[in-house]
Amino acid sequence: MDTPQPESDPIPPGADNLTTPDRELRERVAELEAERDRLAALVADNARLCHEAIEASRAKDEFLATLSHELRTPLNAVVGWVHMLKSGMLSPEASAKALESIERNASIQAQLTADLLDVSRVITGKLALECAPVDLSATIEAALDANRSAAAAKNIDVSVVIEREACPVWGDANRLQQIVWNLLSNAVKFTPPGGQIQVRLVRIDTHTELRVTDNGIGIPASFLPYVFDRFRQADGTTTRAHGGLGLGLAIVRHLTELHGGTVWAESAGPDQGATFVVRLPVPAVLTSPAAPASEPDQQHAAESKLRGVRVLVVDDDEDARHLVDAVLEHRGAEVKTAASARDAFELLPRYRPDVLLVDICMPVEDGYSLIRRIRTLPTESGGSTPAAALTAYSGVDDRRQAISVGFQMHLAKPIEPTMLVDLVATLAGRPRMEGV
Repeated sequence: MDTPQPESDPIPPGADNLTTPDRELRERVAELEAERDRLAALVADNARLCHEAIEASRAKDEFLATLSHELRTPLNAVVGWVHMLKSGMLSPEASAKALESIERNASIQAQLTADLLDVSRVITGKLALECAPVDLSATIEAALDANRSAAAAKNIDVSVVIEREACPVWGDANRLQQIVWNLLSNAVKFTPPGGQIQVRLVRIDTHTELRVTDNGIGIPASFLPYVFDRFRQADGTTTRAHGGLGLGLAIVRHLTELHGGTVWAESAGPDQGATFVVRLPVPAVLTSPAAPASEPDQQHAAESKLRGVRVLVVDDDEDARHLVDAVLEHRGAEVKTAASARDAFELLPRYRPDVLLVDICMPVEDGYSLIRRIRTLPTESGGSTPAAALTAYSGVDDRRQAISVGFQMHLAKPIEPTMLVDLVATLAGRPRMEGV
């Protein structure tokens, strides 16, 4: 009788039943597959980064080309008309149009420069607000005045609806006006001749809402999420129909957020118009802004605001000296000018000005060095004369450096005459008069 043999267990698939070489081989295969997947992911990441770098480089090149175009275009008009005026060949009517063109294009260049500086301050986090109660109805009216001629040139009807309870708000008056100006300018730019724009200011619970609506070219749905991005334009080609650097709406968003508000855009698509909405919080307690002086009072104050104030202007640029001289003398100031730091230092003890205005960038000796030397003089020789830096160096660090070396104030070029008059009045101890 045969003895039954025990049945052997079947060999199931799996690593536990592999021989040692087979197990090592499978582990090695798994390691290689994991390494392959890691390398594939790395290649994909590198491809994405390369694509982003190419897009960033393309955007940079496109922006620089646009910047060159936008700066050179108004400069071409300014230079061309100046040559025509100097030739003496223009009639009085043509000369008047030439001056209007020069003023308009110079303003365009100044705005482009201001936008670039604002974006720089945004990127570095150095854009600050000087807040007070602000009447938004007056802000809207000022922005309308600035855009009225452009709207009239295209026969665009601009209507305004304001609920009185919607204002005032708490904020920086100049920056809030910049928000409204940018939105109105944008609407005028993208609205066709004969179009319509509506500006509406309403109160919604604890917020004031500004809506700027146009019936212009609209915004494609694909671009709507990027409309407030810096340097982004729906059309960046050389055949684009509208100029600009793509900075205005980015500045609007940042300024709105600095005020604790929100901004967004609405559009049904191309040729369907667009609406831009700015919503600002209204504090629970807010003091109304003071009423502006009457027009006759403003005129009288303007004529005598700087009467008797002695000002020494130091700038190596002759045109800049003449401009400051003309602005200040028109307001009653007594002005002397110096073309160099050396001339100013010699003139100061003899003239004994009430206010000193100094350009920073000058040959041989700059404004920083001059003010340091002046501050070493005794008071009776002018060492304590209130001084302001008038300079094209307009960054926060430039302002900080100017104050640290002995200037009381800092004003960036190009110089706005009203701001210059207010600055001199402040340094001379004259009271500030709104509207002057």
